Amino acid sequence: MRKLFDSIRNTGFRRGPERILGGIAGSLAEMTGLNVWLVRLLVLASFLLPVLGLGAYLIAWALTPWQDGSIPVEQVFGGRLER
Repeated sequence: MRKLFDSIRNTGFRRGPERILGGIAGSLAEMTGLNVWLVRLLVLASFLLPVLGLGAYLIAWALTPWQDGSIPVEQVFGGRLER
């Protein structure tokens, strides 16, 4: 499992510093160069898709590292980020 979490960290995708809830839209905006509010609207619109929008958001939230590199799912399984 450690390799999986390390590979997720190596993508460079982090929860955005301009986060309101989970930080996923802020991260997507930063990576794509789009306006953060536009991305937030697109994420909210994706919630209209049955199960897919909210499910994808929850999976992204669980697997996206915080700014310090810690991953929520890794912490649930007892993994710790070595500093």
